[in-house]
Amino acid sequence: MAIEVIVLYDVLIIGAGPTGSSAAKELAANGYNVLIVEKFKMPRNKSCSGILINKSIQLLTLYFGNYPPQTVMCTPRENRGMILTNDEEKEYLYEQKSLNIWRNAFDYWLVQKAVSAGAKLKDDTTVVNYEEQDNFVVIKLKNKDQGEYSEKAKIVIDCSGAVCSIKRKLFHFPKNYIYTYQTFNKGFIDLDYHYFYAYLQPQLSEYDAWFNVKDNYLIFGISGKDKTKTGLYYSKFIEYMIQKHNAQVDVPEKVEKWIMPHILSGCQINYGIGRILFAGEAAGFLNPMGEGISSGLESGFAAAKAIQQVDLYSQFDVQTIITAYMRNTITLKTYMERQWRFVAGLSKKFSYMK
Repeated sequence: MAIEVIVLYDVLIIGAGPTGSSAAKELAANGYNVLIVEKFKMPRNKSCSGILINKSIQLLTLYFGNYPPQTVMCTPRENRGMILTNDEEKEYLYEQKSLNIWRNAFDYWLVQKAVSAGAKLKDDTTVVNYEEQDNFVVIKLKNKDQGEYSEKAKIVIDCSGAVCSIKRKLFHFPKNYIYTYQTFNKGFIDLDYHYFYAYLQPQLSEYDAWFNVKDNYLIFGISGKDKTKTGLYYSKFIEYMIQKHNAQVDVPEKVEKWIMPHILSGCQINYGIGRILFAGEAAGFLNPMGEGISSGLESGFAAAKAIQQVDLYSQFDVQTIITAYMRNTITLKTYMERQWRFVAGLSKKFSYMK
């Protein structure tokens, strides 16, 4: 059955996180008619460690013209870096001035910047299907109030994270995820709250484990390839933190679960196909320890700049956009590869990334 079309946009962006907001802000500020579609009602909860590394702060100043406001911060506001423990229980201190944020407030601040630049936001709206035609893409949507309807755009940027349903339909690839499990707890622990702690010991997780503090909540998390084992590894990690750092933890007040893409050797990136581009985790951009904010901001901006290389309302080769996008992200991909090789040198679990 034919899909009824309502509006023609220059660019339709799926996902209102840092990736989508970065792309939308850049395009809207340069006169493009942009629609952002977000699955959840904004501001929505976002499971994340919520650390803005120095690179992210610099990108925010460059792309958005602002330092993150106090309203997105949590205590301790200042993060001083990461303390990483390798397979052999050796600790490595990496000092870096960073910021401790709540992702729901941070993402909402970013998308409002994009809206202020002229982008339109439709939240609480799910992408149901897509249909690429000769000169545009039709996206079928479902909204709680409006029901099912459609929009069309000359170009689509999918910034919807690891799930990325459009990419699954396009390429029919098997699910390749890392599953996470994180809890918020009241209590006490003998660690400096100004640092983010990462643990690579194989007995604690299949991938990594972590600890940090937000507004007096002790946050413990683990990740792995088998979601049926997350509970077991989480218990082992809590026991380790009790014995190693005198953790005194109450019953968790909140549990969060989410998925990340499993980054493999070569750090393969899927830039897109036809008139659909992928950015952020949807493309495969993700740094070690799940740090995806900086790569999301940078890849979203890079996709937007690539679109600006062509006249969307004349005949153009869509490969021109993808080629420009690839060129715009050479430095980003090199940085990502370097970071994963570094972690591979610290843990046998990641030796395949060398």
